[in-house]
Amino acid sequence: MASKLLIIMVNTDPMNCPELGAPIMQATVAATMEYDVEVIFSGISGRLALRGVAENLRIHEGANKTVYDLIREAQAAGVVFKVSSTTIDIWGGDLIPEISEPVGSAYIISEAMDNDTVALSY
Repeated sequence: MASKLLIIMVNTDPMNCPELGAPIMQATVAATMEYDVEVIFSGISGRLALRGVAENLRIHEGANKTVYDLIREAQAAGVVFKVSSTTIDIWGGDLIPEISEPVGSAYIISEAMDNDTVALSY
C-alpha cells in the first residue's frame, strides 16, 4: 500500500470557492491518518499560494473559516504545501508562509509516478 498522498491542485479555480474545501480537507484527514501528504498548487489553483488570495475566500457563504484557515489547519496536521515554479513566473513570488518550496514539472511528475505515492488531481 502507498504511504504518500500527492494532491495536485491545478484546475480548481479559486473563484469557484465550493471546489476548494474537499482537496484541502482530504489532505488534512490523510495527514491525521499518518500518511505523508503534499499539496502542490499549480495552474489556476496556484493563486492560492499567493498572499491575500486564500485569506479572502470562504468555501461557502457564511462559513466562519477562510480557505487560508483550512490551509493552516492542514499544515498543522502535517500537510506539506508546495507551489509550481510556473506559478511564481506568472504571478510573482509573494507567497503565503505555509509554502515550503517551489517545485518544477520534473518534481511533480517524478512524485506522481512513484510506486509509493497515490496522486489525486483537482
